[in-house]
Amino acid sequence: MREYVVILEPGEKNWGAYSPDVPGCIATGATREEVEQLFKEALAFHLEGLVEEGLPIPEPFSQVSKVLIEV
Repeated sequence: MREYVVILEPGEKNWGAYSPDVPGCIATGATREEVEQLFKEALAFHLEGLVEEGLPIPEPFSQVSKVLIEV
């Protein structure tokens, strides 16, 4: 099992998702829940394709932190 950081971004009419650790793998969906599920499926498909091509699977390296600041 590998755990990848996924960035979820709301747009004007939909949500987008990508992982900084897996270039080229993205998803969009109407809701946050939908884009999370679609990205999970896209990531599995992307990694399967890398394996089939004999390419290495990217190692997860990104970390997430939140900063609280008073403005």
